[in-house]
Amino acid sequence: MNRISKYILTGFASLSLTFVTTGCDDLFNEAPVDKLAEPSIWASPNLLDEYSLVWYHNLSNGFSTMMSTSWFLRYMSKPYTGWFTDQITYSRTEWSRTIFAEEVAGEEEAINTAGLNEWGKDYEMIQHINRLLANANEIADGAHKNRVLGEAHFFRGWYYYQLLRRFGAPMLIQELYDPLNDQRKFPRSSYEEMVAYIASEADKAANLLAVKNEPENVGRVTKGAAIMLKAKAYFWVGSPAFQNKGKTIYGFKSDRSKEMMQKAVNAYEELMRLGCYSLMPVTGNTESEIAESYNSLFRLHNSSESIYEIQHSADGIVDDFGHRLDEDAASPFFAGTSCAYVPTQNHVDEYGMRDGKTYDAQHPYANRDYRFYANITYDGSTYNKHEFEIHYAVDKGKEVPGADLTKYGTSRNAAVTRTGYYMRKFLDPKTELFGDSKYGSKQHYIIWRYAEALLDYAEAQFRVGNAAKALEAVNEVRQRVHMDALPSITLEQILHERRVELAFEESIYWDYLRLGTAFDKLNGSTNPLQGMKIVKLADGTTTYTVSGLKSQAAERVFRANQYYYPIPWSEVRYHGIEQNEGWHEIK
Repeated sequence: MNRISKYILTGFASLSLTFVTTGCDDLFNEAPVDKLAEPSIWASPNLLDEYSLVWYHNLSNGFSTMMSTSWFLRYMSKPYTGWFTDQITYSRTEWSRTIFAEEVAGEEEAINTAGLNEWGKDYEMIQHINRLLANANEIADGAHKNRVLGEAHFFRGWYYYQLLRRFGAPMLIQELYDPLNDQRKFPRSSYEEMVAYIASEADKAANLLAVKNEPENVGRVTKGAAIMLKAKAYFWVGSPAFQNKGKTIYGFKSDRSKEMMQKAVNAYEELMRLGCYSLMPVTGNTESEIAESYNSLFRLHNSSESIYEIQHSADGIVDDFGHRLDEDAASPFFAGTSCAYVPTQNHVDEYGMRDGKTYDAQHPYANRDYRFYANITYDGSTYNKHEFEIHYAVDKGKEVPGADLTKYGTSRNAAVTRTGYYMRKFLDPKTELFGDSKYGSKQHYIIWRYAEALLDYAEAQFRVGNAAKALEAVNEVRQRVHMDALPSITLEQILHERRVELAFEESIYWDYLRLGTAFDKLNGSTNPLQGMKIVKLADGTTTYTVSGLKSQAAERVFRANQYYYPIPWSEVRYHGIEQNEGWHEIK
């Protein structure tokens, strides 16, 4: 395992605002890093690398999720981003008692806790980065310094980008700040100021980082990742939800969409000019061959399509930041008990038809977009040499569940899919399930890939009035997976293509917020999650029944004020800043 992968995968303790890194290597046997004087850090390339790794660790936990119902650990839960959307859900009943489920249900205390955790983590990272940049003159000049400083500027921009997306315009703190000895107060900034700052940090990073890292630094950010961050920032603020706002902490007072989207276009074209990213080819002639070829792309590590991805364990060892995606997503036939990643009928309906065919309700899975077969496990599909039985058979007047609807083991918390589907995208049929608990899965977690850049670019081009360029980019994505090219393009078609190509990836959730559709999409009363029930009758006929999942009106609640999370009240009081609208302090 290369150095960056090894240390990114190692768990890190929580940072203090003054100084913390971690010690997990023989290098620190005689001098634990938390006891080293700061000058020792800046003078040592190895210690500088150690110092920077916490920025990576807090970027995302990827597939390494945690869903706890215990009184203490529930506040440490780290859910999978896809569970916030209407594309995928979980089936384990007890998970409805996690703090994540309370957040999805719109419970104010849970959202306050989530906001507190996110705000604290992001500013903790920014403070950590500001400390390094304040000591930049102490670092010896050379390629190593350039890389570390490039990473610092990237991650400072990254963590401000997270704050902007979650809270609206935050406080902009650009230098080392010690609240114990420094009485300064910081106001909230504006969207104008924040996007300019994030873009500036991204440009500084891009000027310092390599286009491609040396093998020992695979997994660290590159010039392309920095340019993508800039493009994403402009793309975010140019979206509909942030135009014509009453206050600049929530967006622009006028409609600045075309201006910002043009800057996004320019940044995506800068990314393309690097010449190092491309769509990975999809081969095959039959439906199953094409689907398998496309599916296999998501098991590759650091391919030419990857702009940035979380480096999970190269050998699947869970304690080294492996994960349990395959185990958690497995059906009961493969001894799965969580059934944690089950696609909804809402999402299945998003896969269109191909080859000019029309939808047949008695054969609902025939002639669909090739990506359907790559992403979804459905009744009658084959995975890992097993034909799935996600249906009921009628025997003597009773409905008997198939093998993939029959709970495994005796645990009262064991689950089966509640939607009639299991996830296939990202899964690795070569993963050995339920052997030594030390070993799990090793797929990397995608943050950004080139297909997403193309679809962002298509939307940005369309919004500035260049439909021809938008059509070209969308068709490049479609034709890669052997789907027919579209003759013309609409905004709705672009957004639909995103939901199919980027299914279950992080951007789908953030799209709801930037497009201003979260209220409609995330409320169970307006968009209930749906599932499919299939029954094979004694006379040989099959019924397909689509219905809403139970309790959706209470389990999925999104209120208008949830577009922006509440800022921690201690920060509101100390800095005298404005709280986001609609939130109340819980005492």
